[in-house]
Amino acid sequence: MCESFLSRLRGLMFTQAISPEGGIIMDEKKPSRMDSAIHMLFMNYPITVLWLDPDLVVVDKVLAKPWALAYLPQKPARYVVELHASRLDDFAVGDQLEMVSE
Repeated sequence: MCESFLSRLRGLMFTQAISPEGGIIMDEKKPSRMDSAIHMLFMNYPITVLWLDPDLVVVDKVLAKPWALAYLPQKPARYVVELHASRLDDFAVGDQLEMVSE
């Protein structure tokens, strides 16, 4: 869970890979299209990106490609979930997710 500005800014930058089961969640604290935008600068691999509203409903998703300047969700989102590229088809817009802490 990335809650600080710096952890959200860094995200997965400079990492070499992400496991198929791995990922990160960024909490933007309030729904916004601009604040939940991501960039793919300094990324070495594509990732699945899910944008969730405050109720954890998927409002948009994309396969983000390395070095793309920006991806913005179609609707305001509070959470940004970054996962392995192979996970894109595991989720659909309108799905409601559940967060479980371990």
